Amino acid sequence: MAHLRKTRDMLLLLAVVLVIGACSKSFLEPEPLSFFTPENVFVNKEGYQALLVTMRKDLTREQTGQKNFLAHQWAASEAGVPWLQMDFTRLTPNSDTYQQFVNQINDIFEMVRNANTVISRIDDIEWASETDRNGILAEALWHRAYWYYRLIGNYGDLPFVQEEVRSARVDFKTHSRWAILDKIQADLEFAVQWMPVSAAAGVPSKGAANHLLTKVYLANMEFDKAVEAASAVINGPYALMKNRFGIDAADPAKNVIWDLHRPENKNLTENKETILAFVDRWEAPVEARSPGLFTMRVYNCAWYNNTLAKDKDGNLGMIDKGPLYDSLGRGNPDVALSDYHSYTIWKDGDYNSKNTPDLRRADVNWWDRDELFYNNPASSQYGQPFDPQNMDNPSEYWARIYAMPFYKTYVPNKPDQAGVPYGSNGDWYLFRLAETYLLRAEAYLWLGQNELAAQDINQVRSRAHASLISAAEVTIDFIFDERARELFAEEPRQNELNRVSYILAARNERGYSLSNIHQKNWFYDRVRNLNNFYDHYGEVTQLGQSPRIEPYHFQWPIDDNIITANTLGRINQNEGYVGAENNEPPLEVVE
Repeated sequence: MAHLRKTRDMLLLLAVVLVIGACSKSFLEPEPLSFFTPENVFVNKEGYQALLVTMRKDLTREQTGQKNFLAHQWAASEAGVPWLQMDFTRLTPNSDTYQQFVNQINDIFEMVRNANTVISRIDDIEWASETDRNGILAEALWHRAYWYYRLIGNYGDLPFVQEEVRSARVDFKTHSRWAILDKIQADLEFAVQWMPVSAAAGVPSKGAANHLLTKVYLANMEFDKAVEAASAVINGPYALMKNRFGIDAADPAKNVIWDLHRPENKNLTENKETILAFVDRWEAPVEARSPGLFTMRVYNCAWYNNTLAKDKDGNLGMIDKGPLYDSLGRGNPDVALSDYHSYTIWKDGDYNSKNTPDLRRADVNWWDRDELFYNNPASSQYGQPFDPQNMDNPSEYWARIYAMPFYKTYVPNKPDQAGVPYGSNGDWYLFRLAETYLLRAEAYLWLGQNELAAQDINQVRSRAHASLISAAEVTIDFIFDERARELFAEEPRQNELNRVSYILAARNERGYSLSNIHQKNWFYDRVRNLNNFYDHYGEVTQLGQSPRIEPYHFQWPIDDNIITANTLGRINQNEGYVGAENNEPPLEVVE
């Protein structure tokens, strides 16, 4: 009986049923009577706005807590590997080991559930004005589009559920990602008309709508429209930040890139580059803040680990206390960073002497391998540089000790905050103008307008003091190198690689095609060629796993509990995973 209840509960996550005040509870579980039912909440404008507040808070799931969504995005890319689950061939529809590649689908459908409740009930009351009604509807459509863009990036074809489902359903059918793109494109085109030009911190605006719409247009291969939507943002009330600002502006050792990525600066009114950043403050009430950004835990290496940190005498040379610990925190990487991200993409300089002019790779902004030192006062080598030869297995030095983008990951505990330094609370970018320029550059590339693409790329590069490029140097690979340089831990990396894989396949370029995309795709070729971890299968292991990936891993498996509970319909499994043999042709239109 317990198994049946669990299976039905998993299906109900897909059925997007809202229980006000207890969104994570099963619809089938009995609850005491409450005045906080949808019928009692959605009686005025304020009731609808209350659920919008919940949806805005849901956006913090992208980059808070250890198993956050963006960490998975970068772990499944050319920039790194999931350190505790390096072998993607062990990923099945029934198994997440230490990560959340499978279970994440259920969490995201909770966000969709909330949006669908507002959308379905928008006309349950008589509105004082069309502006009030359509403004609230527009933001709810934006949130649903945001999460469905992420869902199809993770999983591909899925059922598109567009209304609040008020009873159990077991008859869902899969829609193609193209059908879903058409639907969320239309929804965003409506939302753009009604969302505000300016909004409070953490509230999506017209700029956020056009930015997301640009991504959807690109995915749907409507490149002229992508240029138009991106231009609406670029010509709007935003500007790249090129001068020092914010909390460390007076520190001459820092630079504008450091300023740009201080959590305290992301929602400052003077920061004109922010299109949308979520709000997550330590000083907020406990129930209103997240567990923290966890950037120092998720992205920094475990430099203090006793298998790595031994001195020449075999004693602990590095410990999780004092110097280093307060700066680097207790790393236990969900994302072990590859040499591609730490070194290969920074072409403008000599990494050993740190002469690169690119501010994004400036010495003050990174903590390199050779900057680690023995921080244990009891060690005979205290204060001396870390020596890889003292490790239990020196040949694994490259995998276990890697350069860390300190300017992104450094979020120390607040003065009154006790506990392990994992990465404290802080605001975080969701959309930033630098990405809009790179999105428009990509649209220009697909349109064959490389000179315009180079101009947009150079807007971003010139701010970072990187050398400017010519039209002849613009390729999709260069743009994604630039995105890695600019947008680490901001963009959903796997989703964007996935998006381009479909574009190249649909255009039949580079030998790719839609008919065999699960066997041959740009995502896999790029990741396999650039991520040096995958060159060392069997040479480096963690928890009995070595780095391994196959072409079909460009999409993740859909939770089998959702599929098997849907007894009167068909939810397809992605090719390459068990269950795909039962797939049916997906629906090509969202009715």
